[in-house]
Amino acid sequence: MTLTTGDVLPGATFLSMGSEGPQDVSLGEKMKGRKIVIFAVPGAFTGVCTTAHVPSFLRTKDAFAAKGVDEIICVAVNDPFVMQAWGESTGATAAGLSMLADAEGAFTQAIGMDFNAPPAGLINRSKRYAMLVEDGVVKVLHVEDSPGTCEASAGESLLAAI
Repeated sequence: MTLTTGDVLPGATFLSMGSEGPQDVSLGEKMKGRKIVIFAVPGAFTGVCTTAHVPSFLRTKDAFAAKGVDEIICVAVNDPFVMQAWGESTGATAAGLSMLADAEGAFTQAIGMDFNAPPAGLINRSKRYAMLVEDGVVKVLHVEDSPGTCEASAGESLLAAI
């Protein structure tokens, strides 16, 4: 399946760090009756992901809330320990963004957003994208042609489309 506008997102279980260690997070529960933004990056602590993608959602967080978005979720094919450290180092966690690990890449593969870039050491990672999801249905989807760019998937671009 290659995800497109109008599709219903599959159920998925992500991981996040809780007070007692890694904990399951149900995407289905997060989506039910809610308007959320999901953006995905090829890897935590990587260049464009850290210097452009996350900051774009930090800058636009309040504007998304004003448009009725309940939550902004960042997804990466990384482990929850890395996602926690990255969220803390970028200020994303303090700003209220949810940093979720698709540790096995199951969600990323299920929606057809996986890719490999062996020269960069990125194997079974996520393409860079951003989407608006309402009650589980993809309303707007922006996917980058190259994992090294953050234009269509930036917070400002998604915000302008809703």
